[in-house]
Amino acid sequence: MLNLEYSYLSLPGKFYQLVKPASFRQPETVLLNEALLEELAIPPANHQELVSFLLGKESGGKTSPFAQAYAGHQFGNFTNLGDGRAIVMGECITATNQRFDIQLKGSGRTLYSRGGDGKATLKAMLREYLISEAMHHLNIPTSRSLLVAKTGELVQRETEHDGAVLARVMKSHIRIGTFEYASHLGTTEDLGALSDYTIHRLYPEIEHEESPALSLLKKVMTVQIDLVVNWMRVGFIHGVMNTDNVSISGETFDYGPCAFMNVYHPDTVFSSIDRNGRYAFGNQPGIIKWNIARLAEALLPIIHPEPSTALQLAQTCIDQFDNIWVEKYYEMMLLKLGIEKKAPELYLLVDELLALMQNLKLDYTNTFLALTHDKVTGEGTLGGPEFKPWLDKWKNILNHSNLYEQAKTRMKENNPAFVPRNHLVEEALDSAVNGNLDLIKQLLVVLGKPYHYQENLSHFTIPPPPVFENEYATYCGT
Repeated sequence: MLNLEYSYLSLPGKFYQLVKPASFRQPETVLLNEALLEELAIPPANHQELVSFLLGKESGGKTSPFAQAYAGHQFGNFTNLGDGRAIVMGECITATNQRFDIQLKGSGRTLYSRGGDGKATLKAMLREYLISEAMHHLNIPTSRSLLVAKTGELVQRETEHDGAVLARVMKSHIRIGTFEYASHLGTTEDLGALSDYTIHRLYPEIEHEESPALSLLKKVMTVQIDLVVNWMRVGFIHGVMNTDNVSISGETFDYGPCAFMNVYHPDTVFSSIDRNGRYAFGNQPGIIKWNIARLAEALLPIIHPEPSTALQLAQTCIDQFDNIWVEKYYEMMLLKLGIEKKAPELYLLVDELLALMQNLKLDYTNTFLALTHDKVTGEGTLGGPEFKPWLDKWKNILNHSNLYEQAKTRMKENNPAFVPRNHLVEEALDSAVNGNLDLIKQLLVVLGKPYHYQENLSHFTIPPPPVFENEYATYCGT
């Protein structure tokens, strides 16, 4: 059925715990990702066999499921952590020799549960399925969701909820926090073993560099800058950018307190646990830099045998962050305006637009959608006198380049028409929890083609009313 491997178990035993997932008497599949199964080259005839294996009905042959140990800075404070409600069932090898972790969330207690029950609610797992698939179709690197299944049990949170498990697929679940764990709680040999394994698995092209650990730091910084630039492109707020939620592979994961911004404001926060706005939309660039610096600290012992040299090399890498970020961020924002030219003199055009959007309380996604499809005239705010000077300046730039049609094509590729609007997500999830999957399936179809605007789907672009937006909060689900 599955060509499962366990290369992670080649690491020292302190990095994992062998553990079997909880068995559930009457698991019931709620959503199954047929497209992802096809991408993983799992034949349709084996789909039910896979589901049975993941839900504990069949052994699936010789397996060695495990929970990963890691640490992390949570809201700036170092904590020893680990997979408290997640178990890697194995590593799937595709027909093209790509390796993916298949991890089960909500699968019961592990050595790292720290008093938690190791379970998950149906609503939280459906949320991860929905948002992760939306991110995938927005062309943003992300974990994927293979299935959601009800466990037949009730899970106690603030009230009782239906329990569920989610099967998550990622290139790797190794995170910055894994390296922090090795650095703080292991030996230099442990740290070296983790670095060697990670490089061989994710970035084999740097194995023979003079300092592979330094090259790994540079790689992770690059992929994380690219990732967060993409988040900013679509108005995504991760909500809990702790170092244990930053993947070495550059994939978005952990979709608990995340949300999409409606009205533009850099201080936008939806996470119920982010009381001081540490992970607000506009703070995400600075936080990812801070997180990368924590990775640099962890890697110091293996970057160079001389501590002062290691520190200098790591600091030189981190010092490059700001210039790289500015160039990539503005390049992306100019593409959202149809401008391909890398021109620092045009950065002000972006800043002026964002200031207008903030002052006029404009919807982030819909503003760029209106610019893309020439819907800025009439009595609306975009057609008003406050917006006209900027609009004239932008149009003059596009007309001067004589590449107007190419500009529109670029805009359509970078400006989604449809994102998971918070009120629509909640409506679909509440309906699904009550047994009606129609809304969530409809939303998945729409979000499956986010750049394909259709007038008959315009109701999916309508922001929530202010009263909803002002009161809305997202939660971890643990």
